[in-house]
Amino acid sequence: MRDLESRPDGETGAILVVGAHGQLGVELCRSLSLVGRLVAVGRDTCDLASAEQIVATVRSVKPQVIVNAGGYTAVDAAETSPELAHAVNAAAPGLLAAEAKALGGLMVHYSTDYVFDGAKASPYLEDDATAPLSVYGRSKLDGEIAVQNVDAAHWIFRTSWVFGLQGGNFLKSIARAARSRTSLSVVADQVGAPTPVSLLADVTALAVHRYLNGASPMPSGVYHLTAQGETNWHGYARHIVETLAAAGVPLAVKPEDILPIAAAEYGSAAARPANSRLDTSKLRAALNIDLPDWREGVDRVLAEFVEGRRLLG
Repeated sequence: MRDLESRPDGETGAILVVGAHGQLGVELCRSLSLVGRLVAVGRDTCDLASAEQIVATVRSVKPQVIVNAGGYTAVDAAETSPELAHAVNAAAPGLLAAEAKALGGLMVHYSTDYVFDGAKASPYLEDDATAPLSVYGRSKLDGEIAVQNVDAAHWIFRTSWVFGLQGGNFLKSIARAARSRTSLSVVADQVGAPTPVSLLADVTALAVHRYLNGASPMPSGVYHLTAQGETNWHGYARHIVETLAAAGVPLAVKPEDILPIAAAEYGSAAARPANSRLDTSKLRAALNIDLPDWREGVDRVLAEFVEGRRLLG
């Protein structure tokens, strides 16, 4: 596996962010704008289902770093659209990595806990056996393999339970439902760590900054990147409601009216892993950083929603 090479001081090329208009892409543009010359493209310019657009975009920009923030993330819909999920989540990352290798640059890609089956009793390590339960999980695993097979300089960051100010996510769904519904039923037999996109973006920016400025870079490979701690979806939902209530937001539901249910009762089209916990020791050692508890990110985003009145929109 190829390791990253440090760059001479002052020799900084462009950073290309693909999928720049999505939940993660918006935060990456914020963080990476402080690191180097940023070129941000969305699906209107670079559709990850189009090999021609991918190649044309990369060859036009000639970036030193490609950051792939795009992806097909409709987990249940992927069950009936496997070809599209594979094109966006597997073929596109491999093609981006090949273009990065041709330029002698770095490929940064994001993957998911869904590459595991969730049967392990403890947090997953990077080299644990993969066994995706869904089309989405399989497509993301195939994307990891495609990037690794190219043997370009690369980092693959696996994460879980992502949320932020942009796009749709569990935090926003619960916050909005809590204003109009007097009871909620939430899955209690799946465990993980809610992770803000701001954390993913800031860690990425730190690593890319060191790469571009000649510091000793992380070796190529897979790294787990999530907030610390753990909860289940039911506990997560209760925390959201309790935090909003404490902030004076008028709610229809009370924490005790959030009912725990089994995942089987929810009836999703795609199976989810029961254990989404990822061990982040490798990443923390490589960058010499600490990662915050999941509650810190959740509380910060909820405060931004309340203060900015975006929650009410």
